[in-house]
Amino acid sequence: MNKQTFVDTEAETWFEFQPVPGTKLLPLAEPVPKGSIHRLKMIAGTVIPVHYHPCGEYVYVLNGTIETAERECKAGTFWFTPAYTQNGPHKAITSVELITIRLGEMGIFEEL
Repeated sequence: MNKQTFVDTEAETWFEFQPVPGTKLLPLAEPVPKGSIHRLKMIAGTVIPVHYHPCGEYVYVLNGTIETAERECKAGTFWFTPAYTQNGPHKAITSVELITIRLGEMGIFEEL
């Protein structure tokens, strides 16, 4: 029998995203194998280096300001990055929180 799944985002544990200091993840769902829907927090000044995903990725800025693709994105901004397209660097101008939907595996990060 199918049933709805709920996540109390105020009670769940955030995880340090080890490849990038200053970031925390809260997994919400796995929509496809190796995919992810998650909240991401970045403290001001944090940079996620250039990376590529072998899948499409959708990002919505919940709060704060982040720079990506040489564009400043504030709360309410949504962007899509197609598979195998340069993604980032993402620079947290202020502390920022995002919702990210990635429809496949993570990919590879470059060094800055």
